[in-house]
Amino acid sequence: MKNWKESYKAKICTPDEAIQKIKDAKRISFGHICSESTVLTEALLRNKKLFKKLEIAHLLSVGKSEYAKEENSEYFRHNALFIGPKTREAANSSYGDYTPTFFFETAKLFGKDGELSLDAMLLQVSPPDEHGYCSYGLSCDYTKSATESAKIVIAQINKFVPRTFGNCFVHIDDIDYIIEEDTPIPEVQPPVVGEIERKIGEFCASLINDEDTLQLGIGAIPVAVLNFLKDKKDLGIHSEMISDGIVDLINLGVITNKKKNLNPNKSIATFLMGSKKLYNYADNNPAIELHPVDYVNNPIIIAQNDNMISINSAIEVDLTGQVNAEYINSKEFSGPGGQVDFVRGATMSKGGKSIIALPSTAANGTISKIVFNFEEGVPVTTTRNDVDYVITEYGIAHLRGKTLRERAKLLIEIAHPNFREELREKALEKFGTL
Repeated sequence: MKNWKESYKAKICTPDEAIQKIKDAKRISFGHICSESTVLTEALLRNKKLFKKLEIAHLLSVGKSEYAKEENSEYFRHNALFIGPKTREAANSSYGDYTPTFFFETAKLFGKDGELSLDAMLLQVSPPDEHGYCSYGLSCDYTKSATESAKIVIAQINKFVPRTFGNCFVHIDDIDYIIEEDTPIPEVQPPVVGEIERKIGEFCASLINDEDTLQLGIGAIPVAVLNFLKDKKDLGIHSEMISDGIVDLINLGVITNKKKNLNPNKSIATFLMGSKKLYNYADNNPAIELHPVDYVNNPIIIAQNDNMISINSAIEVDLTGQVNAEYINSKEFSGPGGQVDFVRGATMSKGGKSIIALPSTAANGTISKIVFNFEEGVPVTTTRNDVDYVITEYGIAHLRGKTLRERAKLLIEIAHPNFREELREKALEKFGTL
């Protein structure tokens, strides 16, 4: 068997040479979020005339996403499985697409026999260890499944990619073309926490007890929640993502993972998204493990964590408890991501709670995010049968086990005062009394 180091040398090429190897591809994908190789994405754009409507299917990107622009629609067609700011226009246009899916199912979709099986996978990984294994670094999620099943794998070997542990490695023998280029990893700085987010965070934290295991989504509210957990003890992490705030609580001794009954002493995630502080902490740190999304986000796995607490956001909630987290102004805005995965997993967990947290208004206070009902065409992300707690800056509504009439009353109480009377009048028309 050929030594992997010899194989490595034979696979080295330039980014443009690598892209030319996939000129006949019909569908490709990228490493997720900060695992996207912008070196390869830029090479793809430089060589765009090689392609005719090449489908590019992935979730979030922190790159420029120029392949999703209308001016490049002759060469590429973007298929979003989660919509970000730079792909939103394409996903709502005639030259792009959106595929609804739960996050935990994306690994299967990109698998060898999946509906979105790939001709090529482009990503960046850490340098190999002495045995020839590279770490996926920042993104295991669907990246691992897609890499293992794609017909051609092109990887940028980048010394700045942290070496993370878990089920998170690819061998040099399973990479077809290698680009050696060290480029800084994209950083996502923590969002600014305002007074409204601070109040919501405090309410959320009041439902978290010592020894609970947490899942936190993206945005200012999860950051605000972390700020109110500094007096807790022995918290655990089983979350689709880990951000900078988790590192702070680990260093304070708040997060220890000691009491977890699944993966004790480990913070479990499927991707990392933050700044150099997070990347440096995760590098060669066995206390953090990344695993594929069909493990981390699988509701059956999540439920094996006792006292599992999930905290996710929403665009609006209606008076029956239905949650819309993906649609604004008659357009696709994002996607369900891992919200439903964790809502259901936390609900099945012994002692678990799921929380939907959102500001009471949008558009500078002119729109209520607690609504009587959704407009026609708005998808339901989390059903009223799944919802547990809903929190705004005005309080906590515990909806599980409540009648429709009781739910309406509780949600009106946490709506913004400017909209409560209108909501109450509509509810009275429907229910007669509250």
